Amino acid sequence: MTVVGTAGRDVVDDVRVDGREDAGRRPDPEVEPKARRRSFSAAYKLRILNEYEAAPDGRKGAILRRESLYSAHIVEWRKAREVGALAGLSKPKGRPPVDDRDKELEKLRAEKAKLEKELAKAQFVIDVQGKLAALLEKLSEGAPEENPPSPKKPNG
Repeated sequence: MTVVGTAGRDVVDDVRVDGREDAGRRPDPEVEPKARRRSFSAAYKLRILNEYEAAPDGRKGAILRRESLYSAHIVEWRKAREVGALAGLSKPKGRPPVDDRDKELEKLRAEKAKLEKELAKAQFVIDVQGKLAALLEKLSEGAPEENPPSPKKPNG
């Protein structure tokens, strides 16, 4: 048997006793350099807890061995279930779907803000026009007329 290094993991060549090489290569049996923690879904935890608690005393160890679990898992999961954490974990991940009423409400709020801005502009314009009209009226009262009536000349 020889070990051959490749780009990824090492691969072991299997050579038979009679000299024939095996058709394929098998992966290196060495353990991965970094272990990864297992993660369990809330539904899985609840299912195993129910099955574990329903089992007679002699069968509880068999369930743990079958699922490759430790009794500490069961203890932690029970505590989490009592607190209500497992019920919260069973909800789907991510944002909750947006309700149509919320979309409509946001749209109406944006439209209201836009209309309030337009109203403020219109009120400002009306106010300026009123002040301008008052100013022009005041100016016209104090100023002499530009075209006074001319005296009529006798024809003569």
